[in-house]
Amino acid sequence: MAAGPDRAPGTPLEQRPLDLRSARDLWQPAAPYLDTASYGLPPRPAWDALQAALDDWRHGRTSWEHWGDRTEGSRSAFARLVGVAPDEVAVSATVSELVGLVAASLPDGARVLAPEVEFTSLLFPFMVHADRGVRVDTVPGGGLAEAIDGRTTLVALSAVQSSTGEVADLDAVVAAARHHGALVAVDATQACGWLPVDAARVDFLACAAYKWLMSPRGTAFLAVRPERLDSIRPLAAGWYAGEDPHDSYYGPPLRLAGAVRRLDTSPAWFSWVGTQPALELLEGVGVGRVHAHDVALANRFRTGLDLPQGNSAIVSARVPDAERRLGRAGIRAAVRAGSLRVSFHLYNTEGDVDAALNALAD
Repeated sequence: MAAGPDRAPGTPLEQRPLDLRSARDLWQPAAPYLDTASYGLPPRPAWDALQAALDDWRHGRTSWEHWGDRTEGSRSAFARLVGVAPDEVAVSATVSELVGLVAASLPDGARVLAPEVEFTSLLFPFMVHADRGVRVDTVPGGGLAEAIDGRTTLVALSAVQSSTGEVADLDAVVAAARHHGALVAVDATQACGWLPVDAARVDFLACAAYKWLMSPRGTAFLAVRPERLDSIRPLAAGWYAGEDPHDSYYGPPLRLAGAVRRLDTSPAWFSWVGTQPALELLEGVGVGRVHAHDVALANRFRTGLDLPQGNSAIVSARVPDAERRLGRAGIRAAVRAGSLRVSFHLYNTEGDVDAALNALAD
């Protein structure tokens, strides 16, 4: 399943469906790892592809072009995962720089509406435009749809909140935004990979791949509705944003790609080498099956803490001394906004859940 230099960009590494049990054998966590919301663990095909590329780099065995092809394979795989065409997806390194392009496209005096406890990579790119009158108002997440009105230029929200795991009511937000003529920008970093996502529903959807897509840090995507593309200036345009990147190395005239790829930045090769196999493995398993698996584990954990059942792979709970108790048992989780945050993905098992509950009860 490792990437090969002679494989055409966008060709899936693995066409066969994978059952969850077989897929789980492709990971080797040293202990129960319940922190995918911080970073995901690479499957063996992604790890092997990355190590092979690094070894070739170290020994100077190859040129670089086939490493760049992995960017195109990743773009295609992500597009399939979120239900859009590859030419509607831009690639870069981080969510904030991609959202920054959207923020720079807003008119002076624009009003942005967001949940009050929102990750700053989605907020700061808009807030830095305060000098030209761009205003960011925040409201409780549950009241976001009701707060949209005729003054709203754009609604910015995470599909799943980082601190709590709350799954946004995108149906209500999109319906209200369309009614009032507002745009919708979604950060799907905590959703893509376990929650079925339809990027075609919104105007802009950004995602970093190093969490639930289990990729190296340094790869991110932005899906853009085609009718919104002309409003965005490619502020970081370089050779990779050209219509033909390999014919865009030197000199004028400006010759940007006609599709969303004009927003691309030059890829960090090795991060993309590890991204494509991870995304294609997720395709092989199926996000719907991953969703059912992850949420079932999260609800098993909720039951153990006497919490109501939920619809998220992330569980946030007030548990005294939780980080120390889990750490003593060798279990990795996180504390966010003062609460324990555990997150379950396809490499986790019921045994991991029970080990965590036992550690917290000790």
